[in-house]
Parts: sequence; structure tokens; C-alpha cells
Amino acid sequence: MSDAVPATKVAVIIVNYRTPELALSAARAVMSDRADNPGLRVVIVDGGSGDSSADVIRAGVADPALSEWVELLALPINGGFGWANNQAIQRLLQSVDAPDYLHVLNPDTEVEPGAVTKLRKVLDSHPRCAAVGSLLLNADGSESGSAFGTMSPLRELVRGSRVNTLGRVLGIKPMLVTEPGEAAWVTGASTMFRATALKQSGLFDTGFFLYFEEVELMSRLGKAGWTIRHEPASRVRHIGGASTGVNYERKAAKTLPPLPRYWYEARRRMYARTHGRTGATLANGFWIAGHGVYLLRRAIGLGGQHLPVANEGRDLLRHGMLPSKADLQPHVARWNDPIDQPPAWMATRRG
Repeated sequence: MSDAVPATKVAVIIVNYRTPELALSAARAVMSDRADNPGLRVVIVDGGSGDSSADVIRAGVADPALSEWVELLALPINGGFGWANNQAIQRLLQSVDAPDYLHVLNPDTEVEPGAVTKLRKVLDSHPRCAAVGSLLLNADGSESGSAFGTMSPLRELVRGSRVNTLGRVLGIKPMLVTEPGEAAWVTGASTMFRATALKQSGLFDTGFFLYFEEVELMSRLGKAGWTIRHEPASRVRHIGGASTGVNYERKAAKTLPPLPRYWYEARRRMYARTHGRTGATLANGFWIAGHGVYLLRRAIGLGGQHLPVANEGRDLLRHGMLPSKADLQPHVARWNDPIDQPPAWMATRRG
């Protein structure tokens, strides 16, 4: 009789929205980790792209090199990042061959060899770790922000002002986490979740359309006693904003392009869900105060290394300042919910 321990099962989820070739490329990059992760599978979710994406992906996964371990899940609507991931997670966890770990991976990424395995080994070694994120690399190979400290109202004063010295004076630790170990949250571009933790705390909140949904989820996991970790040895190249058009790598520009309205709405909801109505209002007020300091410093020739986002202060006041009752309402999906339920944010907007 063999005493071999059964292999940990890993499923990678790639949500596509009108970037089918990137999604297929991201799946192919995972191939190098299959040898160390027997049974590894990939689900490419087309989030209601409304173009030829699903057909392109369907044809791509028919390639003999992919057909046995990569599949397509085509969804009828664009329900957002969290909702689309939930659809794959629910199907996977309700299947007879449910994975232990679920690796959420953006389509505009390319994992380096061993990146998936390194995340899996962190979860293997830290049984109370609910999620672990990779180190993201920009297209030029430079490191991108990947892991972070706790979002808090007072930290927003520092973020709005772009003056790191202010954070040191106030005793606030740097936002960016660069060393391997615990963090408050890691970016959802490449994060591996423990299925057990998601079953206990819930999946993504479908009140979010796009952005900040991972911050809320990881805050919820932390409150339930789980930890979040950063593993910089897991390296992933990331072309930010390929699906959304939000891309900050515009070094020749004097002003960064404006953020979409839903970015501010998601940030507002995240703070309402993690800090309550008062905390969210304070966070926004502190950011506006800090932003005023930033504008004043730029007016006198300081702070020029930080490019402003067009209309950022105005748009925060318009779309992200005061949380609504809907922002406070949880819409946490569960792993065993009936599949294909529409996201809560759609019903909220219709209302």
C-alpha cells in the first residue's frame, strides 16, 4: 500500500473581457507549472464580452496542448470581475473533483515558470493563510505594487497628499509591502485562495462591479482569523488595464487619464463595507484634505514627480464621497449558492 500524500489540486481562473488572445496566452504560460501540480486545470471565463471572444477562446482551447486541462466558461452578461470569478469558483467547488486552491489570474498577465507552484507551497506551509499574492512586474520588468497595508481613513490623508514623510510623522507604516510575509491585502491580478477559507467567509461581494472587491474580501477573511500573504518569489508580468483601459504607464503624459465612475463607486463601497458609514466618510474627507495639500505643493513647484489623475478630486466628490444605504448592504456570494444568479450591483442600479 502506498503512503504517498494525494497531490494538492489547483484550479486557475482567468476572467476575460474582450482580450481573448491575452487570456489564451495567460493560460499557455501556466503550462510550465503542470508538472509540479498534477491535476492542475484552468477555467477561462468569458464575462459576457459581446464580441467574438468566446468563439476565439473556444477555438484556442481546442488545441491539443490545452484541451485536456483548459476549458471555457462563457457567461451571458458582463457582471464584473468578482461575479465572473464567483461563477467559476461555485462550479468548481460544487463539482465532484473540487480543488483545494483557486488561483485568480488576470488575462493580461504572464506567469513566470514556477509562479503557480510557489503560491501553492505558501498555502501548503501556512494552514491559516487564506490567500497569497504574486509579485507583479510591469511590461519593462520593473516591480509594480502587489501587496499592501490596511486601508484606513488616516492613511487616506497621506495618500491624498502624496507626502510619505507625513505618514512617518503620523506613525503610519508604508502602504506598500515588498518583503515576503503577511499583508492586509494583495492585488487580485494574481492571487491564490484557499477553498476552505472561501467556504467559511464567502466569495466576492457582487455589490462591486470592478475594483476594490479583493480588498473587501481579504478584509473579511482577516476578520475571520485568516491571514493574507505576499510571495515575491512568484513573479507575474502584468499589462495593467488591458480590459478596462485604465493604465498608468504613460510616462510622457503630464496628467494621467481620468478614472471611470465605477472606480470611485467601488472605493466608496469598499470603505463602507470595511469601516462603516462614518469610517468611509472620514476616509474621503481625509483624502480631500490631503489632495488639497498636494495641489498646493504642485502650485509652488513641489511634488512634481507624482502625476495627477485628471479630475480626481472633482470625481471623488461627485461619485465617491458619501456612502449610500446600498453601499452598506452586503451581497456576499456563497460557494454553494445556485449558479448563474445575476450580480447584486445590477439590481441596485435598476432600482
